[in-house]
Amino acid sequence: MGRFGARFGYKTPAKEGTLTMTTDGRLTICQISDIHCGSAYFVPDLLERSILEINDYDPTAVVVSGDLTDAGYRQEYEQAAEYVRRLHCENLMVIPGNHDSRNVGYIHFERLFGERYSVIEFDEAIMVGVDSSEPDLNDGRVGREHYGFIRSCLENAGDKLKIFVVHHHLIPIPGTGRERNIIFDAGDVLELLADVNVDLVLSGHKHVPYSWRVENMFIVNAGTASTTRLRGNTRPCYNVIEIENGRVRVFRKYPFKERELTVDFDAQTREYSRFEERIDSEIHGPQYGSSLNDR
Repeated sequence: MGRFGARFGYKTPAKEGTLTMTTDGRLTICQISDIHCGSAYFVPDLLERSILEINDYDPTAVVVSGDLTDAGYRQEYEQAAEYVRRLHCENLMVIPGNHDSRNVGYIHFERLFGERYSVIEFDEAIMVGVDSSEPDLNDGRVGREHYGFIRSCLENAGDKLKIFVVHHHLIPIPGTGRERNIIFDAGDVLELLADVNVDLVLSGHKHVPYSWRVENMFIVNAGTASTTRLRGNTRPCYNVIEIENGRVRVFRKYPFKERELTVDFDAQTREYSRFEERIDSEIHGPQYGSSLNDR
């Protein structure tokens, strides 16, 4: 088992292993996605800056939600692992993406990062991550053989905030063109997550940051943190999630630049605010949504 293997066992979380909040009572989770080490579009300065910023947050946990590599090759994995080691956080959740499962890359993933299914439990929250990748395919699938694992982890979590982490999209994301890479069993997975009262879904994949509300669940997609494979006028970014007393705030953080609030909701009252006007204009242009008379 590799450097991170001990943290990522395929098991139902035990109550006695619960992790605590940060000293100020706030749970901070940084989500970085689609690093793509080895890609011609990979920008090391962006990733190095993102890591420095994430370390400054002193997060309770860090999520790396897939596509650490561009083609799943050993040298790309070694480079990605070296970057992940620079994250000063004991609670790391790393899951593979479709690029990571190319060229039998999943064996390098397991060697360096451990199991592809993981659970981290906190005082007030639980986070479950799954592998949705298929070898040498861009398409994704969770698979009914894993539904029991997901259900057992989440339905026994009581009143904890429930977070589900997956690489592929569960629903289409605006500005991604013809959406062909939704998880094959997305309908069944969404039904399962709604049934066990998941509050927040974190995903990546198409490099477009966005958020959707489906029933009482927020689905938050991360952009690419360290490449120039961008759509429209979107910029490299990652997510910062702050949880305190049942209130969840999701920020989009741009390396070297400011952060902006995108989602703010109360997991108990279900009241929420969502801010996506800027990202809409970045994807579609300033005239998106205007009528012909406005042009």
